[in-house]
Amino acid sequence: MNSDGTQDARGTHAHPVPRPAGPPDMPATPPRPARAPGMPSWPDGSDFLTWVRTARPEAAPGVWRFGYRQRPDEEPEEIPARQLLSGAVIAFLVGWLIWSLLWNGYLGGWWIIPLDLFTPDSWRRSDDRVGNAFLWYGYYTLIALAIMFGVGRLGRWGEVWRRYGPPAWRRAAPVSERPPAPAEDPAQWNQLRAAGAADAADRLAAEARSGLMCDVDHARIARAWQGVRSGRHSLATFTGAVLKDGSAACLHPSGARDLPGRHALHDLVTGQVRLGTTADDARNPYAYRGTGLALGPDLLGTSLLAVGPPGSGKTGGIVWPLAESLCLHALAGRAAVVVVGAAGAGLGAADAYDVVVRIGNPESVYDLDLYGGTADPDEAAAVLAEALVGDLADPHPGGDSRRSTTVLAQLLGPFRAVHGRFPSVPELRQLLDGSPGPLGALRKALEDSGKESLLRELDARERQLGQPGDVGGVLADRVALLDRPAFAGFFDTSGQTRPFSVRALDHPVRVRIDLPARGHADASRILARLVLAQFTASVAVREDRSLFACLVLDDATGVVTPEAVRGIQRLRSGNAGAVLTLRTLDDVPRALRTPLLGAVGCRMALSGLTPWDGQDFAEVWGKEWIEARDVTDRQIIAETPAGKALHMVRRVITGHAPTARAVTVRQVERERWSASELAHGVPPGHAVLSLTSVRGEHAPPLLVDLRG
Repeated sequence: MNSDGTQDARGTHAHPVPRPAGPPDMPATPPRPARAPGMPSWPDGSDFLTWVRTARPEAAPGVWRFGYRQRPDEEPEEIPARQLLSGAVIAFLVGWLIWSLLWNGYLGGWWIIPLDLFTPDSWRRSDDRVGNAFLWYGYYTLIALAIMFGVGRLGRWGEVWRRYGPPAWRRAAPVSERPPAPAEDPAQWNQLRAAGAADAADRLAAEARSGLMCDVDHARIARAWQGVRSGRHSLATFTGAVLKDGSAACLHPSGARDLPGRHALHDLVTGQVRLGTTADDARNPYAYRGTGLALGPDLLGTSLLAVGPPGSGKTGGIVWPLAESLCLHALAGRAAVVVVGAAGAGLGAADAYDVVVRIGNPESVYDLDLYGGTADPDEAAAVLAEALVGDLADPHPGGDSRRSTTVLAQLLGPFRAVHGRFPSVPELRQLLDGSPGPLGALRKALEDSGKESLLRELDARERQLGQPGDVGGVLADRVALLDRPAFAGFFDTSGQTRPFSVRALDHPVRVRIDLPARGHADASRILARLVLAQFTASVAVREDRSLFACLVLDDATGVVTPEAVRGIQRLRSGNAGAVLTLRTLDDVPRALRTPLLGAVGCRMALSGLTPWDGQDFAEVWGKEWIEARDVTDRQIIAETPAGKALHMVRRVITGHAPTARAVTVRQVERERWSASELAHGVPPGHAVLSLTSVRGEHAPPLLVDLRG
């Protein structure tokens, strides 16, 4: 039983990824190690049981929930230590002085009157020395405690105790989590016991205690159990797999139980990957300061756009941790991921992926399906037109690539009807150029087969050749960028290669596509647009949307088009998302910058941003009402010796000269982050990030240390 609920070669079903549209066969019966390979170190460095049993409270979007302790929404006002301690000492001295004056009679005997009024004369004038002592000294103690309470309130002794006393020592000491009760212990798999699978629960609990289970195993088996609860899979099949293989049950088709290595902190219970730490900065809300910053499918489902110059940490600090997290989710049967970037960009080892497509590399095992695995000529034409000339379409309302789609459909439909496949790149180039030989052969084949409707399509294409406004020449020029010797063995449509199709995202597959950016920059942009167009088209027609699908595009230069923006907006409803990075927003047409920032729910501005890029972020983040305080201090000049002495005491206590302060408070509306702050106020290695979850929860722009 695989992680997505299907059975491998040991069962009755075939491998879940179809051929030739998907990756090739995986090992039918993967070796089961005595211990999960590459056993990770969990976020707190503890063992698996401690990790899985740690409570994870609900938190705001983007907060790293492992070990999180909630903070108040507003920052408490904290008195400076010098002022607090000086005030406490002076209050004590004042209380001591008052008590001394009362005890020695310098203030008269009025403070004895309450004792005279509320006690009988016989108590005060009796010969019982013990009783008299108890009465009088009890009263003295009561008065002393009243004085101590008063001066303690004035001197803030309670705050001194909380800040420097044992409560502060206990708070600084590590807090040990109490082990959960057996009925609430997630390592005991009580949900299986409640459903009648006690034997399977005992097997999993024993392997968790013995160290044979890792976090990916836990997440993968939990995912398979969800399939049982939803009725997609039978309890008997699940129980049999667990009793046979233990924590290695329901394996991913690759047979892997973990990645070869991890470079980020992952929490598969919540699905989060930690990217950094929210800075302890006044511009961040107090509840977020000092907390971990993490992303998961609940946030990536609204898509992420990161903008920053080269060297700002986009690939190493954002793209690879997210790709690594999604690969772990794929091994757990929760996600499918496609990572696209330039060859050698540092997107992880090949062993971390099921399919690695190295376009332009003769040693590449896999090819890329130019038509996205579809058999519909109109759909293939729409996706291919977006890839070829989507960046040339008018970005204003009403502009699209419909003419290019029509031209391609007029050729792809007849060609497939005759040959049973779509044309290869050289054949498509010849057809778009209007070469008489290929067009004549295609016409003759259509006439021989009697396909009159397709002949009309071909006639319309031939009438348009050479006419003003015909886009066939532009399409041919763009196809020529793919018809190069370096790509001679790629984009094959004869069925002799192993092409990868984005339609395989119905299964938990891990894919990396290396683009030939060096020497073929224009072709790389076409291919990046092609993958994005195929991704947005395929996730909308998936049968099983419980699997999160994500496209990670390391460099989206030249990829953002009007249709791409519309496609990104539709991803959230299909349980999918996209991660895009840009060096600058200048790589996006001016008319598309605001729609792009509005289409994604998570926006990140890294350090080194230009002021004009910062202006776009400042506009999309908007303004907020804040309380502005205008403080005017006027120094007070003492005229008398006593006043000068009092001012000297105040200077010793507070560290400042005595002043008369006038405070004006008003409500003003200001930008959350201005363009100047984004361009010059973000330290190196930091970023400003706003988040939106698929449930509609928002996190304001936060200054995040990506190195923390």
